Amino acid sequence: MSGDKTFDFTVTRSAHPVADAKREAILANPGFGKAFTDHMVMIDWNIDKGWYNPRVVPYGPLSLDPATSVLHYAQEIFEGMKAYRSTDNVVRLFRPEANAARFNQSAARMAMAQLPEDLFVEAVNQLVRIDRGWIPTGEGQSLYLRPFMFANGVYLGVKPSSDYLFMVIASPVGSYFSGKAVNVWVSENYTRAAPGGTGAAKCGGNYAAGLLAQAEASEHECDQVLFLDAVERKWVEEMGGMNIFFVRDDKTIVTPPLGTILPGITRNAVMTMAREQGYTVVEEPLAIDQIYADAASGRITEAFACGTAAVITPIGAFRHAAGTCRIGLDGSNGPVTGALRDGLVNVQRGTAPDTHGWVHTID
Repeated sequence: MSGDKTFDFTVTRSAHPVADAKREAILANPGFGKAFTDHMVMIDWNIDKGWYNPRVVPYGPLSLDPATSVLHYAQEIFEGMKAYRSTDNVVRLFRPEANAARFNQSAARMAMAQLPEDLFVEAVNQLVRIDRGWIPTGEGQSLYLRPFMFANGVYLGVKPSSDYLFMVIASPVGSYFSGKAVNVWVSENYTRAAPGGTGAAKCGGNYAAGLLAQAEASEHECDQVLFLDAVERKWVEEMGGMNIFFVRDDKTIVTPPLGTILPGITRNAVMTMAREQGYTVVEEPLAIDQIYADAASGRITEAFACGTAAVITPIGAFRHAAGTCRIGLDGSNGPVTGALRDGLVNVQRGTAPDTHGWVHTID
């Protein structure tokens, strides 16, 4: 199956969809990642056949052989994206082509099959079309989409799989955070990625590696964890599942450079919008000690995290064993953070012009 071919998805509708009343009750207060829609997408890949059998089927469990490769060697990648439905009843995706491109970058790093980017986008379209009734319309709500792929060859042996399964599932969600500024624990004992590692790939192992650090953050009453580099343990990299930015008093916005961190799609959009709003955006190494010093002196006026789930979330304080570093006056949404968040959300939801061709509408 090539990237320029028309994709013929077979569609098998669920015989037991969630009842309308129950679905509406879920959409009224969806939480995050707790409920799932009625259908899912599946596409197979084999080393001899390539991609084949694209289908939409009822959401349900998978049956895996105990020797399925992913269970032993963790060949697995995923993406996170959202569908929005606003008052005009138009359904929108935000930069799905960028997700498709990053998915293939992750696949290349994990020695997995490349999925044609237009097939990736069409798979997402198929699921959103059939389950569009699951898209909530409340403040901060959306349909979270999880495309993922894993090695489903059956064998024991350390080598790339000869079979993969690509899937898309969806979950109605509310805000990932409450909207208040989050407190962040600076991890000095654990690292997320190293040069030459998988930090720039969106693979599950990166997140598993951060769970212990996240637990440590919770013990210190923090909402998230910030990782430092694996070599010197001094340079800021990224948070548990988000990129990070710092706002300086000279209209400069600074973020760590790519390399061992995930090239966030929201990160890229934030940088573009910030430049359009008159800020100088710099990618440069940031030492945690300098962050503390600049926050204390007032040079750093705001800090925020960004990502598909978190959107743009203000940071109120950083904590580690040596003490607490507070950002701004009261940890509230600062003016720069607020303006960037509003600008991003308005484009995503179709209430502001899309001057970059970022929005993809679904009939």
